[in-house]
Amino acid sequence: MTSVLDPASHGGLNFALSDDQRLIVQTVRDYCQAEIAPLAPQYDKTGEFPWPQLRGLAELGLLGATVPEKWGGAELDSVTYALCLEEVAAADASVAVIVSVQNGLPEQMLLRYGSDELKRTYLVPLARGEKIGAFCLTEPNAGSDAASLRLSARRDGDEYVLNGSKAWITSGGQADTYLVMARTGGSGARGVSCFVVEKDAPGLSFGKPEEKMGLHAAHTTTVQFDEVRVPASNMVGKEGEGLIVALSSLDAGRVGIAMQALGIARAAFEHATRYALTREQFGKKIADNQAVSFKIAQMAARIEAARLVALKAAWLKDAGQKYSKEASIAKLLASDAAVEVTRDAIQVFGGNGYSREYPVERLYRDAKVTEIYEGTSEIQHVVIARQVLAEFAAE
Repeated sequence: MTSVLDPASHGGLNFALSDDQRLIVQTVRDYCQAEIAPLAPQYDKTGEFPWPQLRGLAELGLLGATVPEKWGGAELDSVTYALCLEEVAAADASVAVIVSVQNGLPEQMLLRYGSDELKRTYLVPLARGEKIGAFCLTEPNAGSDAASLRLSARRDGDEYVLNGSKAWITSGGQADTYLVMARTGGSGARGVSCFVVEKDAPGLSFGKPEEKMGLHAAHTTTVQFDEVRVPASNMVGKEGEGLIVALSSLDAGRVGIAMQALGIARAAFEHATRYALTREQFGKKIADNQAVSFKIAQMAARIEAARLVALKAAWLKDAGQKYSKEASIAKLLASDAAVEVTRDAIQVFGGNGYSREYPVERLYRDAKVTEIYEGTSEIQHVVIARQVLAEFAAE
């Protein structure tokens, strides 16, 4: 069913979706509503990794959405991909975060900084959806302060030997290909390099999936490196520039998480609006009460405003322009919208909203983490403030 907040009807961004773009988004929407949304409650309960859903999305080209066809991808523009990701998230946020990480981090890092050999070996199967990728930056003592990471990589002939651990890794233990930030030099950001590590590398092990508040089907684990040997040719970019590789790809990742948050919010909005139009109290539909209708109005406004900024960021990316500030604004506003909209959706449902028999409590649990990963809301404020102040200082 087409959303009341139809993503294909945006104005204000100086672009209009083509018939091909609308067809792609509609095709993804139809698949997600038919094949993913009905399974979301089950996978939330069991915590099973959603391999069947990912294989279906791979057939649609969404596991390598913006990667050029030369390297196995669908070569979609960023705006179309963003709208498709929203559709995945509206069906199941767990599936969406796996898709978002795959497209926004491992693939973009390999595409921008990997050698042709690394692209042939690792990017092509990722883009085709034959393999799943993971991004290993966070450590038990290095979260927002990424430059303080400790996992070490010492040179030994034609190899590097990795020792240490990573934490909160999406698709840990399930992914085939890991892009790992490791310290090759001294302290600080300039001492970090990026490596491709395969799942079956001797010495690589994984903790059990974290028991999280939400996103139960998207496994998150620790990753342990015990004398893991990696060919020197598996370095992505130059030695000491790992954080440049990682952070330059976070902008795309943040747009992805913004669209995930919007998908969650839109699903909650739709459930709440339809419920308000059918639930009766005191002899009338609860939608006829101003207290409820104003909540619905605020939900619509939050979603629409955040989506416009996210699509602007995607549009700037396609235009080859800087979009770091817009990506951070999009993630900040969209994650805030997701938490607020899902909370208000539960309120519209009343006591039913607190029950697992209805979908909004799951959406509320799934929404919260969007304010945390890919850079917390507090970090987004830092990024936005720094860039705004620099722009004014340059006048």
